[in-house]
Amino acid sequence: MVTTFLSDDAPQFRKLTHHHALCWIHDGRHYKKLHTTVPYCQEKTKAFLDKYWDYYFKLRELRKNPNSDVAKQLSAEFDRLFSTETNYPPLDDRISKTKGKKESLLMVLTFPEIPLNNNGAELGARVKVRKRDVSLQSVTDEETRANDTFMTIVQTARKLSVSAYDYLLDRVSNRCEMPSLAQLIQEKSALS
Repeated sequence: MVTTFLSDDAPQFRKLTHHHALCWIHDGRHYKKLHTTVPYCQEKTKAFLDKYWDYYFKLRELRKNPNSDVAKQLSAEFDRLFSTETNYPPLDDRISKTKGKKESLLMVLTFPEIPLNNNGAELGARVKVRKRDVSLQSVTDEETRANDTFMTIVQTARKLSVSAYDYLLDRVSNRCEMPSLAQLIQEKSALS
């Protein structure tokens, strides 16, 4: 059973697991949507985003070198950063919303093995959507399964830094000299 899950805060995932972590990249996108032509508001937004991403990179460092004292410091820093008031109401509202998601955004302090964002998974999903849009949908169920299988192999190979072409050639020619993608996934997860 999956006990920890990382998502973009879509409501369908909220009660799926014991621990629900949120993607920092998705949260950061909300700040980019604060469009204004007022220079004061632009400066406040930029200044806050600089601090936001500085904090994000500190969390990335903690993932590489977990340390409970640093985790406590980062938790306190989160409270300070997301208590900022800028006198730009849309930005202050967004900061408050992020602060309300502290437990899910800082799941990495308890579980440093989980990623801070789910961009890799999302990019894989986008490839399928682009393929579907270009090919104007599949005609048969067999086509759909073949497309899904092929796209899964290509995306998995890419994530594992394996040439999809070489892998497919190895399997189709029945040489099987390369390790299976499943074996590579297990090896990679054992390293994490």
